[in-house]
Amino acid sequence: MFRKINDRQVTGNSLMWISMVTALCVTALVFCVSEAQAESVLKVGAYGGYFKDSFDKHIFPDFTKETGIKVESVAEPTGESWLVQLEQAARAGVAPADVNMMSQTVMLRGQRTEIWMPLDLKQIPNHKYLLAQHVHKYPDGRVDGIGAVSWYITLVSNTKMFKSAPTSWADMWQADKKDKLGLLALASNSFLLEITAKTFFGGYDILNSQDGILKVLNKLRQVKPNVKLWYRDEGQFQQALQSGEIPMGQYYHDVTGLAAADGHPVRSTFPKEGGVLDSGSWAVSKASKMSKEAHVFINYMCRPEIQKKLSLKVGTAPTVKREVTGLTDAEFASVSSDINPIIPRYDLYTGDLADWVNQKWTEMVTE
Repeated sequence: MFRKINDRQVTGNSLMWISMVTALCVTALVFCVSEAQAESVLKVGAYGGYFKDSFDKHIFPDFTKETGIKVESVAEPTGESWLVQLEQAARAGVAPADVNMMSQTVMLRGQRTEIWMPLDLKQIPNHKYLLAQHVHKYPDGRVDGIGAVSWYITLVSNTKMFKSAPTSWADMWQADKKDKLGLLALASNSFLLEITAKTFFGGYDILNSQDGILKVLNKLRQVKPNVKLWYRDEGQFQQALQSGEIPMGQYYHDVTGLAAADGHPVRSTFPKEGGVLDSGSWAVSKASKMSKEAHVFINYMCRPEIQKKLSLKVGTAPTVKREVTGLTDAEFASVSSDINPIIPRYDLYTGDLADWVNQKWTEMVTE
């Protein structure tokens, strides 16, 4: 899946090489984009590998057949490297991709340079079907992104080691889970601050202050004896979960479902507090010359039947309201849940407190 690549810290010579490589990439992209625009091709960025292949097969051909708009898919990396390329290319007046699928943290970071073209909701009437959290906005209220896909992080367990499914995130704190958990290693991708806040403090308001965040971190620190692995490599945890070596933890609902379908003794549970709902947005580069076509594409992707197709073919949770999807109970349960989700506080990882949060996370939780 498209989440497997993690951001890496780089310094010194690494930054120099990244700058040089980025400059070369931008030069090549300027040439390619100019040709594409001359041919009136809408360039759409999607995470590479399986995800992009699924769009190439199931989405783009039907969109072109219906609208007459030609699409060229662009394999984009996860993390901030694509944002850097977009920003540098925009200075030259070009867009490596007109429409881009961007994570929520990158969406917020891109607002600093206003790289995202404001979107006109009048040209996206199908936005009415979206869940409210999938209309992304600048601080002043301008719309800069529309929900593309979403996915859940849930509480997973090995069915041989745990005959009964857990019911709450609080189960991870229980004494019988000592040395049995696998948890995501970063504050910004595990969303354990939000999980802990909703489970033990009644909601996310406690995360509005440093004192409140410290209270949550102190509670989260109590789970450390139960954690056998803080993981960055999804495959490492998945293998340990399937074998029973690490029989419980947090993981992606869709991938766990695929593993269960392949016969592995694993289950994904939506706790009573909800699974963590993460997502990516469609955003248009301010340098794009294809605004009209981009709006047509985003409007198309908001259609309930297209979101249903994505759920069935790609395994993503719909960004639209369940009642309009036409998914059966079994189909919906395979990708989503009716339980109110935990929505990440992305501002904690991109705003003024980001460095402080990461420092305290390392000091109090993962060290």
